[in-house]
Amino acid sequence: MLWLLSLTLISTLWACTQEKQETEDVILLQDDLGRELTLESQPKRVLSLSSSMTEMLFAVLDTSAIIGRTQNDDYPTAALAKPVVNNYPVDYEQVLALKPDLIFTIEGITPLDVAARLEELGIPVYYQKYNTVEDIFTGLEDIGRIMGKEQQATQIADSLRQEVAQIARRHKGEQDPQQVLAITWTDPIYVYGQNTILTDKLRILGTENAVKEVFEQPYPALTREYILKLNPDVLLGGTPEKLEESFFGQYPELRKIKAYQNKRLYAPTDDLMARPGPRVVESLRELEGFLYP
Repeated sequence: MLWLLSLTLISTLWACTQEKQETEDVILLQDDLGRELTLESQPKRVLSLSSSMTEMLFAVLDTSAIIGRTQNDDYPTAALAKPVVNNYPVDYEQVLALKPDLIFTIEGITPLDVAARLEELGIPVYYQKYNTVEDIFTGLEDIGRIMGKEQQATQIADSLRQEVAQIARRHKGEQDPQQVLAITWTDPIYVYGQNTILTDKLRILGTENAVKEVFEQPYPALTREYILKLNPDVLLGGTPEKLEESFFGQYPELRKIKAYQNKRLYAPTDDLMARPGPRVVESLRELEGFLYP
């Protein structure tokens, strides 16, 4: 009888230990959209569905952990060696063939219904969103925590924070800040709105987004009359030659704005402007060169 009780006790303890171990292995996450995810274990194989997120992953993770790239990813060079997965529309068959443990993406790139479909197929999707430059750095740290690379991610984020702080100190207290308008398309005229990360970049540089109104869309379409009223000091969106042909040639009345009159027309590198990621300091330095020639 004593032997039987001992065996029962051992079996019960083993079962409790196993249950505790299984509970400890489960990882509960909440992404930047407030969506809750449950992972059975720490991910080892990850995939990105946006070019900026691919850059984030390569900054923090070992290359072997990243199992694919989208058709638009071209940085860093190591990404080019990865299998291509179409992200628009998402090729579910390609995704399943690569067997990712977790997919990373950003708000506005992957529709929520696509994420829901991927999760039905057993692949959790983690969203990040960036309203400020600091959000990029906390995003790097989040990736580090999820993937067991916390120390490396923290070092990278803190180093970038220091560089941004140095840039900000150079332009603290700028008087009469320059008003900057950045266009993304010319017909119709789409621009970087107030609720984009560009606004925070300009703040760091002691300048301001000429678009003060917060539109429902981050990249609103503006009328020529609206732009004339803004009368920006600086226009970002192309070389003087390109803008003369494609923008001012199409809308000659806009030659009245101060940016045109004072020849303050600049062409930022598309990827640096459009992709929120670890190259944000490069973007700030490029913009600084335009704003303070």
